[in-house]
Amino acid sequence: MSPGNRKPDAARRAFSEQDDGSYATSLRGLELLREPLLNKGTAFTAEERGELLLDGLLPPVVESLDQQVTRVYAQYRAQPTDLLKNVYLEGLRDRNETLYYRLLGDHLREMLPIVYDPTVARAIETYSHEYRRPRGVYLSVDDPGRIERAFGNLGLGPDDVDLIVASDAEEILGIGDWGVGGGAGIAAGKLAVYTAAAGIDPDRVIPVALDVGTDNEGLLNDPAYVGDRHSRVRGQRYDDFIDAYVTAATRMFPGAMLHWEDFGPSNARRILERYTDRIATFNDDMQGTGAIVLAAMLSAVKVSGLPMRDQRIVVFGAGTAGIGIADQLRDAMVRDGLDHEEATRRIWPIDKQGLLTDDMSGLRDFQVPYARPAGEGGGLAEVVARVKPTMLLGTSTAHGAFTEKIVRTMASNVERPIVFPISNPTERIEATPADLIRWTDGRALVATGVPIDPITHNGITFVIGQANNALLYPGLGLGVIVSRARRVSRGMLQAAAEAVAGLVDPTLPGASLLPQVDNLREISATVAVAVARQADREQLARTTLRDPVQQVQDAMWHPRYRPVRARER
Repeated sequence: MSPGNRKPDAARRAFSEQDDGSYATSLRGLELLREPLLNKGTAFTAEERGELLLDGLLPPVVESLDQQVTRVYAQYRAQPTDLLKNVYLEGLRDRNETLYYRLLGDHLREMLPIVYDPTVARAIETYSHEYRRPRGVYLSVDDPGRIERAFGNLGLGPDDVDLIVASDAEEILGIGDWGVGGGAGIAAGKLAVYTAAAGIDPDRVIPVALDVGTDNEGLLNDPAYVGDRHSRVRGQRYDDFIDAYVTAATRMFPGAMLHWEDFGPSNARRILERYTDRIATFNDDMQGTGAIVLAAMLSAVKVSGLPMRDQRIVVFGAGTAGIGIADQLRDAMVRDGLDHEEATRRIWPIDKQGLLTDDMSGLRDFQVPYARPAGEGGGLAEVVARVKPTMLLGTSTAHGAFTEKIVRTMASNVERPIVFPISNPTERIEATPADLIRWTDGRALVATGVPIDPITHNGITFVIGQANNALLYPGLGLGVIVSRARRVSRGMLQAAAEAVAGLVDPTLPGASLLPQVDNLREISATVAVAVARQADREQLARTTLRDPVQQVQDAMWHPRYRPVRARER
C-alpha cells in the first residue's frame, strides 16, 4: 500500500484492501466480474470461484496473469489501426485494470504513443460517439454546488486519494478545444501513464473533467455530444468554478496533489500561480515540459562545457510552454550565479509578431518580464544573427522554421550549438534532427519532442533524446506522494530534472541527452527519490523520510492479482 494508505470506508465501497494486500468484497457473481479493479477473469482460483459465486460464470480453466497477457497482446497486435488499438486497450481497462496495466507495463515503449500522445487525441475527437463507461468525475460549471456531492459519490475517504488530474480541455495536444470528452480522456490517459510508469495506485487517483462548455462548433452541433452545450464560460464565473473545485478537492482529499492538464494560455499559468504556494499542485504543460527540457539542457551543458550562466537562449514560440521552459532555464542560470534580472536578459523570446518588445500591445503577463526594449525587434533569422545564441529552442509548431541558413549562422558562432525543436507532432517540428546534424557537421546537440530513429553521420550514430514529459512527471508525482509534500517547489522540479539528466552519459560520441523510455519505472523511481529528498530538505515533507529509496519502492503499485475474499454484504 502507498504511504499513508488507509482502506476505504467499507460501508461506502463494495470492496476494501486488507492489511495482507488482499481484497475483501461484498460483490458476488456478475457484479464482481464487472468491477475492473477486482476482476481477474479466468485467473480466479477454484476456491475464489466457489466463495464469490463465480462457478459456471467463467470457463473452467484457471489461467495465470502471464497466460492472459500473451492472449491480450496478440489481440492488441491484431488491431489494424492505432486508434483501434487505443479503443481495444480502453475496453480492456474497463474490464480488468490489473491485466491492462500489466500489458501496458510490459510493452510501455510500444504502447505509450497509443494510450497517450498522439493517438489519444484522435480518441478524444470521437469520445461522445464511442462513449462506453464513465471514468472519474464530471464537474459542470452550470452546477458548482454539486462538486462535493460528486466527489462524495466515489465513496472515498480523506486519506484514500493521492493524485487528482483535472482538465478543462481548452488546448488538447495540438487539436484545441474538445469539451468534456477532451477533459475526461486526457485526465484518464495521464493517470494511466502515472500508474504504468511510476506505480501510482490506480485505486487512489481521480480523473476530473471540468466542463465549462466548448467553443468547438462541431461539438455544439453534434447530437451525440455528452457535455454542456454552450460556449466556454470565462471570467469571474470560470474562476469561481475552479476555486470551488480546488476547495472541495483539498478539503475532502487533503493529501492529494492536484495536476492541471491542457488548459488554455489565458488560464493555465494564472491558475497555477494562484494556488502553487497554498497546495501541492502541478501543471505538466508548463512545469513538466520546462523540467524535461532543463534535463536535456543540463546534459548538453556537460558536453559543451559552457556553464548555464553563460548561455544565450532564443525561444521561438513564446506561449505557455515556451515561457514555462524559459522560466526554468532562467532559474537554473540564477542557481549558477546570475541575479534574476541578468538571467532574464539572457533569454530572447520570439512569437508570431517577432521578438517580444515592451512596446507591443497584448503581451500576456508572463511574457512581460522577457520583453526587450523597443527597437530591439526582428524575426528569427535577424535575432539569431544579432544575438549569436548558444541554444535555439522551438515551441512554435511552425514546421521548418529552423532553416539551414539560420542553423548555419548559429553554428558559425558557437562550437556546440544546442538546438531543441520540441514541437509535436512530427509534421510541426521546426527542423529534423538529420538536417541539424548535417548542417552542423555533427556538432549540434539535439533533443526533440517526438521520437526519432538514430541517425548516422560520418560514421557516428547519433541517438536523439526525446523531451518526453513521461520521463519526469510520473516520478515527480510519486516523490510528492511519498514525501506527502505540502507543495511542489522550484527546487523539487530542479531535482527531478537533475535526476533525469544523471541517468545518461552525454559525453560519449552520438549519445542521447536524455534516457530512453524503455524502463520508465526505473527512471521514475530515481526521480521520485530525488524529489522526496528535496522536499525534505526544504521542510515541505509531511512525513519522515528514514529511507527514501525503500519508501519509494514500497509505494509503487505493481499489476499483480491479489486474493479476493468474500465479506458480508
